[in-house]
Amino acid sequence: MTNTLDTTIFRVLGSDEWATALATGKYDGAAHDKADGFIHFSTRDTLAATLALHYGKRTGLRLLHVTVASVKDKLKWEPARGGTLFPHLYDVLSVEHVTRVDELPLDDNGVHILPEDFR
Repeated sequence: MTNTLDTTIFRVLGSDEWATALATGKYDGAAHDKADGFIHFSTRDTLAATLALHYGKRTGLRLLHVTVASVKDKLKWEPARGGTLFPHLYDVLSVEHVTRVDELPLDDNGVHILPEDFR
């Protein structure tokens, strides 16, 4: 099953993880990704909830933008939180598939500030 409404998916990770990915040319996921057997991604609609649930008040985060078309052969849309479909990458993520990287600073209340074009 695919979600044709989403042309870009998003991955949150620490700046240290991104630096390692840049050095090696690939990102093979965090410990929870490796345990689950896939790299977790979010959609534009689920990103804020993902940040709140899994990255609350964490500093030094990066937001990777990846086009669905570039990873579609290894991407599955699977139900998670309340049946919402989430993109899961059953492969490593090549840095060449990352089209944009944003910093995710915190506001005064400790909530991540999404890029301007998310608002």
